[in-house]
Amino acid sequence: MGKSKNRMSNEINAGSMADIAFLLLIFFLVTTTIAEDKGVLVKLPPWSNEPPPEMKLNSRNVYSVLVNAQNQLLVRGELMDISELKDNTKVFISNPQQLSNMSESPTKALISIKNDRGTEYATYLEVYNELKAAYNELWEEAAMARFGNNLDECTSAQQKEIRDAIPLVISEAEPTKFGEEK
Repeated sequence: MGKSKNRMSNEINAGSMADIAFLLLIFFLVTTTIAEDKGVLVKLPPWSNEPPPEMKLNSRNVYSVLVNAQNQLLVRGELMDISELKDNTKVFISNPQQLSNMSESPTKALISIKNDRGTEYATYLEVYNELKAAYNELWEEAAMARFGNNLDECTSAQQKEIRDAIPLVISEAEPTKFGEEK
């Protein structure tokens, strides 16, 4: 009988281990910061079960950008290097020479992007950034011409006036199947 009591006294009381582990878990959950996902901020239209209304667009006002599975750009039916995309987009939107094959006005200009499912994500982001940069530069130029300030130095009413005169309209079409567009 003396030996069994000796064995019992050598055991470690593990009852509080679960409490300690639980407290550590809560501590790490509370103190850990979760990194926010980064991506392209796009304002999406509200969800609707109704089909979109039939829109008749003048092809003159549509700047179609197609990115194929080999990450090549086809802009309005012609191959283009991505380094030329921003400047060509600016000319299309503003149409300073009033050419008949460019948009009638910035308010009627529509940029359409269509990707292939094989398009690399980095290429998609680069194309989107170039198109957005074209609008940003046009807004900056308009702010300097109208108000003599950079866009961020203008009042919110002035910024709204510029963005209404040159609205950002980028439409993304459903991607084609892998390699369907050459």
